[in-house]
Amino acid sequence: MSRTLISSGSPFEAQVGYSRAVVQGGWCFVAGTTGTDPETRAMPESVVDQTANALKVIGKALEEAGFSFADVVRVTYYITDPPYWDELGKATAPIFGEIRPAASCIVTGLIKPEMKVEVEVTAFKG
Repeated sequence: MSRTLISSGSPFEAQVGYSRAVVQGGWCFVAGTTGTDPETRAMPESVVDQTANALKVIGKALEEAGFSFADVVRVTYYITDPPYWDELGKATAPIFGEIRPAASCIVTGLIKPEMKVEVEVTAFKG
């Protein structure tokens, strides 16, 4: 079974040694993605804006891999403050509202203090 590696060009990919997404068989695994603006490389203040940016990067990786958000079966949200959960829906509901993948949310620290959210998805085409 072949494996396809997808890169978003993030400096962390080379520094740490990972791919933005990996396609194996009918599965696409997208790495945890934070809210850096994909064009300016700036980190917005708002958790909603950070989530929207993360979803842009994820959407691009899915598309490059031959998948779409409609194929997402699992999403994990990592947030740094519990109240962010109530705000995430502003960015996630327009994308996942009808798809309704299985989801988890974990409150944790992230690698840089300005990061408020990280999103990871798994997609399947079967």
